[in-house]
Amino acid sequence: MSTRDGPVTNPRRTTERSRATAGLTASAVIAARGLDAALNVEPGHTLALLGPNGSGKSSLLGVLAGLLRPDAGGARLGGVELFEVSPAAVRWPRPDQRPIGLLGQEPLLFPHLSALDNVAFCARATGTTRLNARETAMTWLRAVDAESLAQSRPGALSGGQAQRVAIARALAAEPAVLLLDEPLAGLDIDAAVTVRAVLAKVLRDRTAVLATHDVVDASMLADDIAVMHEGRIVESGPTREVLARPQHPFTARMAGRGLIRGMRTATGIRLADGTKLVGISADDAPVGSDALLTVRPGAVRVAPTGSCAPPPNANMLTATVTAVETHAESLRIWARGLIADLDLETARDQAPARGDAVTLHVDPAATVVYRANLRAA
Repeated sequence: MSTRDGPVTNPRRTTERSRATAGLTASAVIAARGLDAALNVEPGHTLALLGPNGSGKSSLLGVLAGLLRPDAGGARLGGVELFEVSPAAVRWPRPDQRPIGLLGQEPLLFPHLSALDNVAFCARATGTTRLNARETAMTWLRAVDAESLAQSRPGALSGGQAQRVAIARALAAEPAVLLLDEPLAGLDIDAAVTVRAVLAKVLRDRTAVLATHDVVDASMLADDIAVMHEGRIVESGPTREVLARPQHPFTARMAGRGLIRGMRTATGIRLADGTKLVGISADDAPVGSDALLTVRPGAVRVAPTGSCAPPPNANMLTATVTAVETHAESLRIWARGLIADLDLETARDQAPARGDAVTLHVDPAATVVYRANLRAA
C-alpha cells in the first residue's frame, strides 16, 4: 500500500472556467457510523442531501471537506482526484488543500474582526493581496445584501446577519464546490426566509451540496435531491420529480405525500388485496406492471369504518391507523401508506388512534399513478 497525506495535484489552482463546469462524484464508507453512500453532482448544480438528523448527511460532508477520513472512498472534481482511500492507496489532502468551502449552522466568525475583515481573511488565505482581498470581501458582502454590515463585529450582528456574512466568507475563497451543512437550522423563521433568498441567488450555476432535513429548503435551493436514510442514499433525481413522484416510502414521508404500491390497471392501480384505485396516469407504464400511487394529505378524508358515505366518485379503501402525530394546526393520520389531516375541530370529535380501523376516501382527480422503478432499491 502506498500512503501519502498530501495532494496528488493542486485542484485549488483549477481555472475559473473549469470551476464553473466541473461536476463532483464521491463515495464514502464509514462502518462505525453506518455510512455507505455515493453521490453525483452535475456541473453548476446544487444537490440537496435530504434526511433527518443522524441519517449520515453531515458525515458525508465531513468526508468531502477532509474533516473525517472514511474507511474507503474517493472523490473527483471533473477530471481531478480530490482524495482516495482504498486498499491500494491512500491519498488524503488536508482540508486547506481542497478546493472546497464548508458552511455550517454556526457562522463561526472571528469575534475580534469586522464583517469585512472576516470575509477578507478567507480571501487572503487563497494568496490574494490585502487590498484585493478587501475589495473581494466587499463584493461578496454586497452579493449577500450585507454591505451595510461591513464595519460591524460579530457580537453586534443578529443570527441571520452573521450567517449572511459567513456565506460571503465561504464564497470569498472561491471554492470549486460549496458544502452547506444545515445552514438555516439555527435561524428564526424571518431570518431563515432572508438567508434562503440569499442562498438561492448565490448558488445559481454553482456546484454545491446542501445537507438539510427541511423539504422547503431542498425544494427552493436544489436542482437535484439525494434522499438519505440510515447512512444510505435511497433515492435521487431532479428535485421536482423526486418530491412529486417519490419512489421510496421514506422519501414520500419526507415530502409529506402518501404512497401506495400496486399493479397498473387501465384506470389506476390494483392493490394486493384486490382493491382498485383510480388516478391520473403520469406516464405510459404498461397495464400489469409495478406502479405507484401518490396523493397529498388534503385529498384524503378519514372516517371510522362504515360511519359515512364517500364523496361522489371518490376512491375508498379500509385501513388500520399506523401513526398519529400533530402537524401544524392539524392531526396527521398515517394509514396504509396514505396520509390524511384532520383539522383540530374535527379531531375533537373524531381522533383515530393507532390500531383503529378507518375508511379512507381519496379524490381520484388529485391522485397520480406512475411506474415503479429501481430508484426505490
